[in-house]
Amino acid sequence: MTDFPLFPEQASSVAPLVDGLFLFLVVVTGAVSLLIWLVIFYFAIKYRRRPDNELAQEQEPPAILEMTWTVVPLIIFIGIFVAGAWVFLRMQVVPRNALEVYATGRQWMWKFQHPTGQREINELHVPVGRAVKITMASEDVIHSLWFPAFRMKADVLPNRYRTLWFQATKTGRFHIFCAEYCGTSHSGMIGSVIVMEPTDYQRWLAGGTEGSLASQGETLFQKYACNTCHMDNGTGRGPVLAGAYGKTRPLADGTNVVIDDNYIRESILRPQAKIAAGFQPVMPTFQGQVSEEDLIRLLAYVKSLPAPQSAGATPAQAVESTTNATTTNATTTNVVTTTNR
Repeated sequence: MTDFPLFPEQASSVAPLVDGLFLFLVVVTGAVSLLIWLVIFYFAIKYRRRPDNELAQEQEPPAILEMTWTVVPLIIFIGIFVAGAWVFLRMQVVPRNALEVYATGRQWMWKFQHPTGQREINELHVPVGRAVKITMASEDVIHSLWFPAFRMKADVLPNRYRTLWFQATKTGRFHIFCAEYCGTSHSGMIGSVIVMEPTDYQRWLAGGTEGSLASQGETLFQKYACNTCHMDNGTGRGPVLAGAYGKTRPLADGTNVVIDDNYIRESILRPQAKIAAGFQPVMPTFQGQVSEEDLIRLLAYVKSLPAPQSAGATPAQAVESTTNATTTNATTTNVVTTTNR
C-alpha cells in the first residue's frame, strides 16, 4: 500500500492551490456530515418514543440557534466561493511572458508544435520554471487534454481554439491523458511531458531544422495566394493583416470583433461568417484544404506580422510628412554648406 499514492505528484505552480482547495472541501463536507450524523444519533436516543412523550409538543427554537445555523453556513459558503474563484482565476489568467505551444488532438494521439518549428507526437518538452500556454484544437471529436501532475485539464474542441497554461516546478517526466471518451482506443491516447532545465531545453530546441512556425506559415500564405489580397499598403481586396492581431475590427453588420485566434481560424475556414467593414465577401473558403496543423502555421505567421510603419496615416499626412522631411533635409544641407564655406 505504500506504493499507492492518494494524489498525483505536485509538479506545477497551481497544484498546491488545487489540492488545498480540494482538501478544504473534503474537511468541511466531512465535518458537516459527521456533525449531522452525531446530532441525528443523539436525538434518536434522547427523544425516542416513550410512554411519557406519546404526544408531540411544539416548541419554538431559540433565536440564537436559528441565527447560528443561518450565519455559519453562509460564512462557509462565501469562503468556499472566494477560495474557488481565486484558484480558478489563477488557473485561467495566462501570464504575459508564457511560452506558446500548439496542440492538436486526433484519434488517438496528441500532436504538439513549438513556435521554433519542432513537432512532437505524444511528447511535450518544456522548460522548468517557465509558464507554458497551450493553444488547442481537435481534428475530429471532442478530446480533453489532462496533465494530472499539473492539475490542469481542458476540453479540446473541433470547431475552435481553447487554451490552458501551466508552470512546471520540477524536472522529470509526467503523464498526459485524454480525459474525454473519444472512441475505441481512447485509453491509448496518452503521452508524456518532459520538463527540462532551461539550458537543456534550449539545446533541445536547437535540433529543429524545419524553420519556425511563422516562416512555415509565410510559405503557406504565399502558396494559397493570400498575399495577393491582403496587402500591407491597404490596396488589396482584403483587410490589412500586418499588426492587426489583438485589435478590434468593425464588421459590415455594424458590430465589432477582436482579431484573435478563433477569428483568424474562422476567417480562413468560413470567410463569409464575419465580413470586415468596407470589403466585399469575395474570399473563398479553405475548408477541407487546410489542415489543423497548417491553420496553426498560418495563425503563427499572422501573429508575427509587425504593424506597417505608416499605419494610421492618411495620404495627406503622408504627403505632408514627406514634404516636411524634404524641407528639413534641404535646410540641413544649406546649413552644412554655409558652415563649410
